Amino acid sequence: MFSLLAEMFSYAFLTRAVIVGLLVSLCAALLGVSLVLKRYSMIGAGLSNVGFGALAVAAAFNAAPLMISIPVVVLAAFLLLRLNERSRIKGDAAIALISTSALAIGVAVVSATTGMNTDVCNYMFGSILAMSQSDVRLSIALASGVFLLFILFYRQIFAVTFDEAFARATGVNASLYNSLLAVLTAVTIALGMRMMGALLISSLIIFPALTAMRLCKQFRTVAVCSAIISVAGFLSGIICSYAYATPTGASVVIANILLFLLFWAAGLARERGFF
Repeated sequence: MFSLLAEMFSYAFLTRAVIVGLLVSLCAALLGVSLVLKRYSMIGAGLSNVGFGALAVAAAFNAAPLMISIPVVVLAAFLLLRLNERSRIKGDAAIALISTSALAIGVAVVSATTGMNTDVCNYMFGSILAMSQSDVRLSIALASGVFLLFILFYRQIFAVTFDEAFARATGVNASLYNSLLAVLTAVTIALGMRMMGALLISSLIIFPALTAMRLCKQFRTVAVCSAIISVAGFLSGIICSYAYATPTGASVVIANILLFLLFWAAGLARERGFF
């Protein structure tokens, strides 16, 4: 095992991927707890489709992928929030409207220019080779910012997660912190897409939170447990991906599925009084 890890980390691109992946997994898990509790977890899938559209357009015009995708995904997150608050188009309908539109535009632009090449497939399914040194530096800076902002505004995010009406009544600017949550989610999705792919990145938001909730009941313990589960799932997935030459994104998701089943079984055993 140790020889495998030593061999694995002897490759610079794998070391970069692990660093970025751990940060993105950590951020996605923390944000996922709030999104799942607010019944807004599908925003991850919606924003990943928007991100794919932006990345596809960037690839078609040889532009810097993250420089294009991050502002577009953040803008889409704001638009989703405004549609949900002020329009008759609510929740999953708003997500479907924006995500499918962005996906269609991305596919149409790519088909009309470069065609469905390897880069576009990497954006859809993820590729560990997609992280350049500049991507890593930008990803580390932004992911660290997401983590610090979540910790700094933890109490306000907790308040708008559990009872938004009560939070407003006590003077919390719920709209501001909902916007902050949307922006942090958008940045995390955009960063993780290069490795996990548009089809799988939302799993980093949903699975750790749901898994932690099988055993933990308090918001703080769920958030901490979710972060640990997400990191463990990512490391397990990337090691298996290297050892058995399987796709990175799919390996991470399968690791998260196995952890969910393990926690589900443990939660069921506890409910029946086995421990």
